[in-house]
Amino acid sequence: MAEVVGFVEDKLKLTVNAAKSRVAPLAACTFLGCRVTRTKIRWSDEAVEEFCEKVRVLTKRTWGVSMEHRLGRLGRYVQGWFGYYRISRTWGEVLELEKWLRRRVRQCYWKQWKRSRQRRRMLLRLGADPREVHLASRSRKGCWRMSTNSVVQAALTNEWLDQLGVPNLQHLWIAYHYPSQRTPTAQASAEPETTR
Repeated sequence: MAEVVGFVEDKLKLTVNAAKSRVAPLAACTFLGCRVTRTKIRWSDEAVEEFCEKVRVLTKRTWGVSMEHRLGRLGRYVQGWFGYYRISRTWGEVLELEKWLRRRVRQCYWKQWKRSRQRRRMLLRLGADPREVHLASRSRKGCWRMSTNSVVQAALTNEWLDQLGVPNLQHLWIAYHYPSQRTPTAQASAEPETTR
């Protein structure tokens, strides 16, 4: 460590931050929000937690703004965050974050619809099975639990959320890592199947 610090400061005329510098295996270190494990660059736990905390704020159920305003703010944040961390090769983490983000948005819509009559009307408008809508719209479960309800997911599909402008991490990731592929469905066969 002393030799490296001496070289960097004496020869390269750079300043070493002692609080952030150490001698350790590469896999145990993070640099600019990323960590390197074998041949892959992954997001650090701190970077993912920062992302989740900001998304929680933007999808807070008690935030009294329109969904258009909310989704606009959410889209700008996700675009900016991913623009910085897009070098990551962690497809599995992209799928998990995408699934969680869409669940956050679904709970916002469920909360916004409030009354059972409005929920029933919106579910029917979005193509939900009329035989199942009654139980879902009158459920006493909270918004977070209802966001994974099969009827709610069948109505608030991923395609519908895409049309509304909900940011799609999968599309962003594929567009960066496979720029020659024009559509997300043309991804490499080795990648896991997309889930809701």
